[in-house]
Amino acid sequence: MLDTVSNRPDLPAEIARRRTFAIISHPDAGKTTLTEKFLLYGGAIQMAGQVRAKGEARRTRSDFMKMEQDRGISVSASAMSFDFKTFRFNLVDTPGHSDFSEDTYRTLTAVDAAVMVIDGAKGVESQTQKLFEVCRLRDLPILTFCNKMDRESRDTFDIIDEIQENLAIDVTPASWPIGVGRDFLGCYDLIRDRLELMDRADRNKVAESIAIEGLDDPKLAENIPAHLLEKLREEVEMARELLPTLNPQAVLEGHMTPIWFGSAINSFGVKELMDGIGTYGPEPQPQKATPRQILPEETKVSGFVFKVQANMDPKHRDRVAFVRLASGHFNRGMKLTHVRSKKPMSITNPVLFLASDRELAEEAWAGDIIGIPNHGQLRIGDTLTEGEALKVTGIPSFAPELLQTVRAGDPMKAKHLEKALMQFAEEGAAKVFKPMIGSGFIVGVVGALQFEVLGSRIELEYGLPVRFEASQFTSARWVHGDKAAVDKLVNANKQHMAEDNDGDVVYLTRLQWDIDRIARDYPDVTLSATKEMMV
Repeated sequence: MLDTVSNRPDLPAEIARRRTFAIISHPDAGKTTLTEKFLLYGGAIQMAGQVRAKGEARRTRSDFMKMEQDRGISVSASAMSFDFKTFRFNLVDTPGHSDFSEDTYRTLTAVDAAVMVIDGAKGVESQTQKLFEVCRLRDLPILTFCNKMDRESRDTFDIIDEIQENLAIDVTPASWPIGVGRDFLGCYDLIRDRLELMDRADRNKVAESIAIEGLDDPKLAENIPAHLLEKLREEVEMARELLPTLNPQAVLEGHMTPIWFGSAINSFGVKELMDGIGTYGPEPQPQKATPRQILPEETKVSGFVFKVQANMDPKHRDRVAFVRLASGHFNRGMKLTHVRSKKPMSITNPVLFLASDRELAEEAWAGDIIGIPNHGQLRIGDTLTEGEALKVTGIPSFAPELLQTVRAGDPMKAKHLEKALMQFAEEGAAKVFKPMIGSGFIVGVVGALQFEVLGSRIELEYGLPVRFEASQFTSARWVHGDKAAVDKLVNANKQHMAEDNDGDVVYLTRLQWDIDRIARDYPDVTLSATKEMMV
């Protein structure tokens, strides 16, 4: 990934200070709380709302859907931009709930690095492992934050071993915790030899740090009880001998992850993590595309849509396409070519996000994420350029694992339902299939919670009560092959055939036997569980 760096010119200063990253974790490891604290330190909000707090404080800034606020979970990825020291952070918060993993996979195509949040008591959990594998496929650099150290957590060496074994990546500690649970006092910063103490009284207060000269400094004994100090000296000595030292190049190549320990809810360890993202996180990286890759320092603007969010503002039927800029310096009012339709688009009101607040973006640089309000022209996977026909690649769409038929409560409103479903399909919230025989639609999702979210959004945003009913089909596969072979398959298996919202042919299956039968009887046709978004 970085072997081309040597002969490339330095990035313009504005682009080089960008850090675009996503936060990934298992549900409930504290990802949304960490996001809040990032915004707090970036000066973007005055008071961080915790997912569990009461009343007004409970509405965390990054969860804007009604359902997210009611349930305290994040179900849609949101983007936020803010400054921290000399850096400009573009943070994409991803849904932690596994039922929304597809949204997360797509988000990871738009960032240059990932921050992995791990719960100190639970270690590496299943969802973390899945997301980590996606980062591995893309060689994304990963920085790790071990959260909830102020609760009873596991031994530090155990946590590090588990990450190394389960995720097959070298781990190097950037800080070392002093005590756990009730005795947790803070951390020893191994990079800068400082003592960071946690303030339990005020959760929004930045921890104080005490500069010391190594572990023999007498100042340590003034701040740490003797038994904890002895343990700290012992453990740090072992860690320095047993664990690899921090190698910034290995971090950028995705072979090593530095780990910070802290407690996001107590605002502890977050600032050190942010310094780490600035220092060790990558600058905006080249983007894979056809017919050539796009370099961030190119003067012409290009970007791609990795997410579409409908009805962010319930008063207006708006749709916002989240666009990651891959190159150039964008100015408001620019005309960009929409590569798929070959039409020019004037971008007159692009927005920058701070959770659900947004402001007009007068300018943006490669690495930034801007929102472009539109009425359905932009879809996931679209590329926008200053004229050159480039297409960003590698944004996947996955076959759904659960299928149900959907009907409007009022049969007269079938047309409205179709419109609502198409909108959600383009947003990537669900797959919508129109069977070739019979009426109605079949909706496919990755996780059962998505049906609930979809039903509640159709009712809230379109005033349409709907009901989902069991379908005889269990899975869907996209059909590829030359036209004659596909037509032969379609004509002989009409009751299994449907089209997705892009008009592509889909084969609906009940059992694995159906898939095997097609492979046997129609060797010229392939059935695939993923398709590249929008060709």
